[in-house]
Amino acid sequence: MQPQIRELDFSGQNIYAGIDVHKKSWKVSIYSEDLYHKTFNQPPEPEVLHRYLSRHFPKGTYHSVYEAGFCGFWIHDHLLSLGVNNVVVNPADVPTTDKEKKRKTDRIDSNKLARHLRSGNLEALYVPDRAIREDRNLVRMRGTLVKELTRYKNRIKSDLNYFGIQIPEQYATRSSYWSKRFMNWLGGLEHQQWSGTEAFRILIKHVQALREHLLEVNRKIRILSNDPHYRKRVDWLISLPGIGLTIAMILLTEIDDILRFHNQEKLRAYVGLTPTIHSSGDNDFHGEMINRGNKFIKSALIESAWKAVRVDPVLHMDYIRLCKRMKKNKAIVRIACKLLNRIQFVLKNEVPYVSGVK
Repeated sequence: MQPQIRELDFSGQNIYAGIDVHKKSWKVSIYSEDLYHKTFNQPPEPEVLHRYLSRHFPKGTYHSVYEAGFCGFWIHDHLLSLGVNNVVVNPADVPTTDKEKKRKTDRIDSNKLARHLRSGNLEALYVPDRAIREDRNLVRMRGTLVKELTRYKNRIKSDLNYFGIQIPEQYATRSSYWSKRFMNWLGGLEHQQWSGTEAFRILIKHVQALREHLLEVNRKIRILSNDPHYRKRVDWLISLPGIGLTIAMILLTEIDDILRFHNQEKLRAYVGLTPTIHSSGDNDFHGEMINRGNKFIKSALIESAWKAVRVDPVLHMDYIRLCKRMKKNKAIVRIACKLLNRIQFVLKNEVPYVSGVK
């Protein structure tokens, strides 16, 4: 007579959970190594999923996956702390059939994630530590403030044009534009109605407040750059032509560990400096840069490349040569790729850049 099983034991068995994450609820699909188990709704709490897995599949090895999005990586951190082997994937990299594209539901999405996790078809994203993510938020805040400041400056210029107010010549030069004297002149302007004057002064107050916030963020970034985690690497990066402290901090907080890129091609793909390719038979077409990539590094590199071609003789010669056979905006992308190669070399070898070395 066979002994009666009184306790479930899934030791050595893998259990897979695909999570379609939303703000108010999660749709979860569970698969074992051989069978589909169940799809259900649950509150957006990692503990609830862990309790379900522990109750129905005790002592099993748990794996889970969700798509990167609005919720960031806190779910990933929490699941790992509970003993669930979680990965985060790029939604664009999840294999999808035409039928799944045309009949898209939360149930289908969670099932698809669980199936592909079980099959090993998913490539996990690199998830930096919580400390790096918080440092990254501070550096990204500067970019947000710069965009807001530019937006409000454009609104002021639009208001001046709308009411036919000309900017005096002494404030129209590049050196005096948006200077303290120019701001004082703006503050002294009077419209015909008090309502127009007050609306204009509110715009000016926004610009002044944003400038103060930007100065504060710049000070905080400078303090962060002196942290032992960044100090040496910042010194190596600012030895490169066209790279200052702010761009160095953007690179370090976005890239984090340079050793995770095994070659230059992988780093370029991460940044988004690889062209689209359409190849069929004897026809090969190389198009514009791919849309995906790290937009923060890409914009910082393009800005640095424009500076570098003015101060580095080698890059200046390369830029002139490239401009003979392509447009300037395409040539500067090639220069940005060269600059990225130098960045990778400097960080991997932990040495400052030596001017004149190509």
